Amino acid sequence: MTKFESFAALHVPGKPLILFNVWDAGSAKVAERAGAKAIATGSASVATAHGVDDAEGLPIVLALANAERIVAAVELPVTIDFEGGYATDEEALAGNMAALVATGAVGCNFEDQVIGGEGMHAVAVQAGRVAAARRGAGPDFFLNARTDIFLQAKPDTHDQAKADAAIERAHAYAEAGASGFFVPGLADLDLLAKVCAASPLPVNFMAFPGAPSAEAVAAAGVARISHGPFPHMLALKAFEDAARTAFAE
Repeated sequence: MTKFESFAALHVPGKPLILFNVWDAGSAKVAERAGAKAIATGSASVATAHGVDDAEGLPIVLALANAERIVAAVELPVTIDFEGGYATDEEALAGNMAALVATGAVGCNFEDQVIGGEGMHAVAVQAGRVAAARRGAGPDFFLNARTDIFLQAKPDTHDQAKADAAIERAHAYAEAGASGFFVPGLADLDLLAKVCAASPLPVNFMAFPGAPSAEAVAAAGVARISHGPFPHMLALKAFEDAARTAFAE
């Protein structure tokens, strides 16, 4: 079984793959040592570690170099948070995906928000982008299509209409060649269960402080749980606390 196949096989609804997101080769080795089944980066964590802003503030050459170092550091399959693919043009996007595959990564997150702008790409436009990403990445790469519907709306506005809009995108992205469907920001278990039941793709939930438990979201049908920027934030907080103690001595 290839790393592509073994990684895809880890996505089981009701028994989700747990990804504790890393930011560099060192944190990837720690996650592997701690018992990870796969390694995933978080774009915000990688950007912060490089001293730049998220939303593709990190130059693509550095993003690719960081991915290559992480892949070389561990034996596990590695998926990269590749944001919007660093391109709007479909041919450029396909080329960037091919470059990501060349690092040895087996998958990536690919989001539908407009990087550097407002809102999200229209469904048809993003489906075309997913198709271009698939052309560049090849048939086996795990293309985790992310929708920002729930991140861009306050939790108290999350309703059936937004869930229906997400389900529409899940079907469009699946038809375009996506492998998974990521719904960060959605924490309403009833809506999450509806999305999981209707999605043709395995659904990825993002854990955060105060979110429903892994057991609860697994019961909703989630196949993958990632932790986004929060592991890096936790590490930085521990570092800062220790530094303040040292400086106060």
